[in-house]
Amino acid sequence: MSSVKKEKKNKIIVILGPTASGKSDVAIKLAKKFDGEIISADSRQVYRGMDIGSGKVTRDFSGGKKQVANGKEDNIYISEGIAHYLIDVADPNEDFNVSHFKKLAKEAIEKILQKGKLPIICGGTGFWIKSIVDNAEFPKVKPNKTLREKLNKKTAEELFQMLAKLDSKRAESIDPKNKVRLIRAIEIAEKLGKVPDIGDKTPDTRYQFLQIGISVPREALNEKIKKRLDARFDEGMAREIENLYKAGVSWVRLESFGLEYRWISKYLQGKVSLDEMKQRLYYDIIHYAKRQMTWFKKDKRILWLKDYEEIEKAVALF
Repeated sequence: MSSVKKEKKNKIIVILGPTASGKSDVAIKLAKKFDGEIISADSRQVYRGMDIGSGKVTRDFSGGKKQVANGKEDNIYISEGIAHYLIDVADPNEDFNVSHFKKLAKEAIEKILQKGKLPIICGGTGFWIKSIVDNAEFPKVKPNKTLREKLNKKTAEELFQMLAKLDSKRAESIDPKNKVRLIRAIEIAEKLGKVPDIGDKTPDTRYQFLQIGISVPREALNEKIKKRLDARFDEGMAREIENLYKAGVSWVRLESFGLEYRWISKYLQGKVSLDEMKQRLYYDIIHYAKRQMTWFKKDKRILWLKDYEEIEKAVALF
């Protein structure tokens, strides 16, 4: 009787959930416990200088120097002794989309596996996570400078209405206030007729994924969002954004990153008062967390857990 030898799959952990749910802390604990390294799946943490506003983990320093893996400047960011990939890999004025993320994340996965370590993907950008888990292929639509200049003059609301007419399905899942993503989606939709659906792609058979969602009751999450926002203001988030502007990142570009970058930029330009900025920002983050959960809840493969002990046990059994 012949037996078919099963191909051994490389295991990858994904830690996801809404903003302020504590993903980074969980990922670092797991990396320490299971000899892992972390790949950030956050669409703003890729940018240099966007530190407090994007919630980057604190970088390790030694002798006044930033710590990097293997002593090389290879874009590996070290925090609590754990290597993090896909942090500080682009300039804020550069384009960095899901295709760029997928390419670099795949390279990072292979680097981590070659070391005999466990890859842990951690983040809240659902579209990016799905690009790895479902091995989605993306259309090669080049940036259209003329179209972008024209679209940049429009408000986020106007862009969202344009996208809704071009591709109502993509409009359902996109952040309606993120101009960068809205412009890119319109660019692709105008070229191809619609933004391709990534829902039914075939996963890469070399990998086996365990997706764990951090479950936090809504009221508790809202409280965490408030505390974190207050802490970020105390840490100098407004000064960080002002420094980005002084370094050559335009107000239009800063506002396009959404949430903290959008509202603090408006405040620094005198468009809104301090109190209005803080209130609008708080409510926008709450709505963003709801949109994240709407996206994640569509994927029935995600295992939702509340406590770190449960998460550690699930990873140990994987």
